[in-house]
Amino acid sequence: MAEAERIIGTPDTPDDDHQQTAAAGAAAGAEAAGASGETGETGTDGASGQRTPAAHKPGRGRRIAVLFSVAAFAYALDLISKMLVVARLEGRAPIRVVGDLLELHVIRNPGAAFSFGAAFTVIFSLIAAIVIVVIVRLARKLYSFPWAVALGLLLGGALGNLTDRIFRTPGVFEGAVVDFIAPKGFAVFNLADSAIVCGGILIVVLSFYGLDPDGTVHKD
Repeated sequence: MAEAERIIGTPDTPDDDHQQTAAAGAAAGAEAAGASGETGETGTDGASGQRTPAAHKPGRGRRIAVLFSVAAFAYALDLISKMLVVARLEGRAPIRVVGDLLELHVIRNPGAAFSFGAAFTVIFSLIAAIVIVVIVRLARKLYSFPWAVALGLLLGGALGNLTDRIFRTPGVFEGAVVDFIAPKGFAVFNLADSAIVCGGILIVVLSFYGLDPDGTVHKD
């Protein structure tokens, strides 16, 4: 009997099988947890609990969409309003909207916003073109929703006035901008000017609070 057991061999006991299976499962679980912490799938580092780069600054595509949506809306609103006032109001007496406080009065402005710098039409046209290029390039690093709105307003306003300078008389880059909003005691302007000013104010506020276009916040 002893010789038979020696030849055949003694099989492993059930307890040994269970311990080996449990040890293999624990090793596999530890390896999977380590891989998850390294790849950042959960958004945190398994050792330190800090966020990994993979979970940082999400949604750039959505911010870019917001930028160009705001720009398209501002541009369309400016373009349509100018077409309407030129067709129906140009050459006519000003129309009072709010008593003596606000009128609709169509003029052709060869200068910058609010009729400033009428002798530098070409220069202002080039500046507007440069601003548009800079905003489009900056969009690649855009992760902030407020910055997307601000840059969208600037882009839409710049495109609106640049369209006038290219396609209206007297010629390309020398065209006069159509202005028609005339508050009492203030320069006549248009919706593109308003978009530019609102976008500029918002950028100043965001810079004051230390918010950068890439979504980071810094304190000086």
